Amino acid sequence: MFKSPTALLFDLDGTLVDTVETRIAAWLQAFEERGVPASRAQVSRLIGSDGRRLARVVVSAAGRPIDDQLAEDIDRRAGEIYDSLNADPRPLLGVSRLLGALEKQRIPWAIATSSRRDQVGVSIASLRLKQNPKVIDGSHVERAKPAPDLLLLAARELGLDPSGIWYVGDSTWDMEAAKAAGMPAVGVATGAVSASDLAAAGAGLTVKNIEELLALLPGAR
Repeated sequence: MFKSPTALLFDLDGTLVDTVETRIAAWLQAFEERGVPASRAQVSRLIGSDGRRLARVVVSAAGRPIDDQLAEDIDRRAGEIYDSLNADPRPLLGVSRLLGALEKQRIPWAIATSSRRDQVGVSIASLRLKQNPKVIDGSHVERAKPAPDLLLLAARELGLDPSGIWYVGDSTWDMEAAKAAGMPAVGVATGAVSASDLAAAGAGLTVKNIEELLALLPGAR
């Protein structure tokens, strides 16, 4: 079992808000516009990783050439489509209770997401928090997940050693990033992959939903 956390970091899509299907739809439309064949199964397993990396993987799998500019253009277009589709995101089960418990117990927390800065506002607003949370997004680093850069930057922002910070996410890329950052990885099976996939990618603990983490907080009875 993990030691009690000094802080928690959360992924956003599929971990705090129910937006994974919207992300998948946006990517599929962006690839369709470019005439790049892509399947839902292919894209779903890449959700949560750096968008430019996702674009490269799918375009390359289609046997097409792709350079940095095209990867950037597809990533940005997928974000634009996502913004138009993400009109009414909903927090996932137990999110409000967990975040409220963290605030009550004064356990620091933040969001570390591969999404671009202009794509996170609506989802964060849906959490209905009393004050804006600390957010480290894909715009802050050169390499987003599965690279550890986002998570390490978040640890520096919190002023805490990575080894005591739990990183909570729903994708295999979240688990790989946490492992690379030296953080305990907590997998939540509310995204596009299973608990066994999360464990295989490095999760030291998996839960069905984020509400289960309430029982693991230091102040839980």
